[in-house]
Amino acid sequence: MKQLDIFCKNLKKNFTPKIQDTKSPVHCWSEKDVLYGKIVDAYVIIFRTRGCSWALKSGCTMCGYFNDSAWKNVSDDDMFTQFDRAMQRYSGEKIVKIFTSGSFLDDRELTPKVRDKILVNLAEKTDKISVESRPEYVNDEKLSKIHEIVQSKTFEVGVGLETSNDFLREHAINKGFTFNDYKKAANLLKKYKFKLKTYVLVKPLFITEKQAIEDCINTVKDIKPYTDIISFNPTNVQRHTLVEYLWRRDQYRPPWLWSIAEILKQSKTKTDALIKCDLAGGGSRRGAHNCPVCDHKVLDSIAKFSLCQNTKVFEGLDCACKQNWLDQLDIENLTFGSIVDFSVINK
Repeated sequence: MKQLDIFCKNLKKNFTPKIQDTKSPVHCWSEKDVLYGKIVDAYVIIFRTRGCSWALKSGCTMCGYFNDSAWKNVSDDDMFTQFDRAMQRYSGEKIVKIFTSGSFLDDRELTPKVRDKILVNLAEKTDKISVESRPEYVNDEKLSKIHEIVQSKTFEVGVGLETSNDFLREHAINKGFTFNDYKKAANLLKKYKFKLKTYVLVKPLFITEKQAIEDCINTVKDIKPYTDIISFNPTNVQRHTLVEYLWRRDQYRPPWLWSIAEILKQSKTKTDALIKCDLAGGGSRRGAHNCPVCDHKVLDSIAKFSLCQNTKVFEGLDCACKQNWLDQLDIENLTFGSIVDFSVINK
């Protein structure tokens, strides 16, 4: 959809990148994750690169990760310095997750020299390495080289499919690739016995809350033959995005936490894949939320589910706002435009 592509590009026209320290990573931290069915420690590194090539060209409607990118080429020496500084805080975690706000396999973000050195170092230290990439950068040449480096260590690539619906991905997300592109990448990863984590977006623009739930469940069914992990990412309102543009005009509301709980419960009955949910900004106006009374309880249950995979964590959750959510599911097809977000009016 050329108009959507142009609009996303124009939103960045007057964007001025912050002065960034290209010798320091954006952030590093330790968190819990699941490996071979056990809860273990994972170390997360967000590198500061030039940014996602797709974001620099146009970008997805909901993604504002470019806000922390350098918007210029980062030298190999600076990338090595970022990695060295990040590893100073590494404490032997069994999983290391690498984020670049773009694609680890894109040579314009990380040169092969940098990528290889990082993988060689981590393959000696950790049990699992997790990275992210758009499917167009997943090819035989790169995967063959990575296989030589990591050997028997678990290597995982996260792909932001968002939805298995090509129309929705093009006309609501402006993702820039098709479901077939995803499937080709998935089959290549399987060839090298690498793992695939699929990111699924909860509630992209222009659809109702009920349609968002249905789209997630349909996507789970469609990707069942391809993915090892499903990570649900509820849309949050990031700066300089089309989502923010519409949110400021009361034409978009992030998903309800009740919707996410329902998606997780239903998904668990549809696939054997590990199911997770990453809630950036959860409980705030810009993130997935219910109301101030129950946000904390539901967020805690979602976090527990991501580790234990047991839907019983959602039993007993209730709040007066749940009826408001159910009412919205019933009436939103009859309304024109966005339903007022009553849950935040009193915040």
